[in-house]
Amino acid sequence: MAYFEMFKRDYRRVLNALQSADCCPLGSGALAGATYPLDREFTAYELGFSAVSQNSLDGVSDRDFLLDYLSAASIGMMHLSRFCEELVLWSSLEFGFLTLDDGFATGSSMMPQKKNPDVAELIRGKTGRVYGDLMALLTVMKGLPLAYNKDMQEDKENYFDARDTWLKCMHVFTEMLRTATFRVTNMEKSANAGFANATDCADYLVKRGVPFRDAHAVAGRLVAHCLEKGCALDDLSLDEMRSFSPAFDKDVYEAISLQSCVAARNLIGGPAPERVLAAIHAGREWLKDNQ
Repeated sequence: MAYFEMFKRDYRRVLNALQSADCCPLGSGALAGATYPLDREFTAYELGFSAVSQNSLDGVSDRDFLLDYLSAASIGMMHLSRFCEELVLWSSLEFGFLTLDDGFATGSSMMPQKKNPDVAELIRGKTGRVYGDLMALLTVMKGLPLAYNKDMQEDKENYFDARDTWLKCMHVFTEMLRTATFRVTNMEKSANAGFANATDCADYLVKRGVPFRDAHAVAGRLVAHCLEKGCALDDLSLDEMRSFSPAFDKDVYEAISLQSCVAARNLIGGPAPERVLAAIHAGREWLKDNQ
């Protein structure tokens, strides 16, 4: 859902670029308009524009709408690239969180046991190409005087290349994610292994009257003790925990369980199941309204 929020912002940026482009320059002439009694509002309406440019010099030389789109495409590709980096890491043997469909991965040319997330890596690599399209047009525009200059014909290649690259990457990414298999057991095992519940352990002590400064120190010593023993916090016996603080009681195991740690973060935007389900529902409604 974090990436859903990113993609929502991408959608809004494209709409902003579309609004920026919704301005008809017809009637601006080469730079200073025309002497004929043109009805610019009428021609703009007939052509499907909602507004006319208010300055003929600017109307001829404006390419901000393309820069808006290329900026949106660059940020959108950055979001795709970040998501692809997650998939590359998660599909590695070290993480083992997901398996990509064979249609979106290839074997190694050298190591027969290896399965490469090539499509995710290619999308990640294409991001620099779209960045280049934005930088190319910015560079073209940065030193131009007012009115039309032939340099501006370079805008077409930048726009179409960025658009085609972004759309193709989104299409392939969607299918890649749709066919991926998530290995939930490995995810849960990893989540339990990283002392993610150390903060909740300290919070447990605070709720039982221990000052947070002291609770924080106790939790830190407990983690160090677990590292020495090669175990997790909830593997410790109650007597072991009490040797660090008498405030611990048998309900501590429920308080520091993975499920409780997640459920306790029950604020808007938090990971508690009811919050995530509500966000998913709101996301589906948003998609219906913005098809």
